[in-house]
Amino acid sequence: MNKENEMLIKEIVGSIRQLARAVYLDSSKINRHFGLTGAQGSVLRTLSQYGPLSSAQLSRKLFVTPSNITGIIDRLAKKGLVERIRKKGDRRVVLITLVEKGQEMSNDLPDPIEKKLISGLADLSPDAVQNLSQAMNQLVSLVGAEELADTPLELNRGPNVIGENGVSFKT
Repeated sequence: MNKENEMLIKEIVGSIRQLARAVYLDSSKINRHFGLTGAQGSVLRTLSQYGPLSSAQLSRKLFVTPSNITGIIDRLAKKGLVERIRKKGDRRVVLITLVEKGQEMSNDLPDPIEKKLISGLADLSPDAVQNLSQAMNQLVSLVGAEELADTPLELNRGPNVIGENGVSFKT
């Protein structure tokens, strides 16, 4: 490996570490200020945006397994932030809904780091986004992380973010 390539590889690894640290600090801030995990904050935000949802709907929206979402909901219910209610007209369906305290906390939560990332990526050219996507997929493959579930991020929710180049993303 030549020196230039070695330096670039070190820069890439350093950038990945910076991103991992930023995600960790973002999650830690929510935990420190609100006593919530990042996943719990994501559930509150999602319920605030969409209204009452079943556990299955929540797990699909947040890319979390149904068994994991059950544990998250249990902990949020114990904190008095959500409640399970039977759907009127079909009592077999249980919906998860925010209680007033949960709605207030959701309103106070800072924007997730993903929102900043999407906004920044929206300013890149379509070619740059495609190149970055391909590079990220290669990195995921290099570390054998293809089987890992995606984190709570939906590109199809919320209002459009239009970058300077006209690329539109939903946040």
